[in-house]
Amino acid sequence: MKEHHYYVYILFNKRNGTLYTGVTRDIFRRTEEHKSKKPFGFAEKHGADKLGYIESYQYVNDAIFREKQIKAGSRKNKLKLIESMNPEWKDLWYELGNFVWS
Repeated sequence: MKEHHYYVYILFNKRNGTLYTGVTRDIFRRTEEHKSKKPFGFAEKHGADKLGYIESYQYVNDAIFREKQIKAGSRKNKLKLIESMNPEWKDLWYELGNFVWS
């Protein structure tokens, strides 16, 4: 049986700028869509195209629950999440191949 991964992610446009939280099964494809502004939506309108934070889940329901949890949280908590994984605010999209998903 093929193992699936679902990802919760936070995009940003600049350090401490606009944040966007989403969930996807294909983090590579979805981030590329945000970068190319397709489909056009909130993240694209505000230029949030840099991957700042990511979590991996085996089950889609867990990922959706976590996405809702993050979205319901404060901006301060979202900034803390980014800082915990990415204190330099690098675009993690360029490093996705270096991550090991459990």
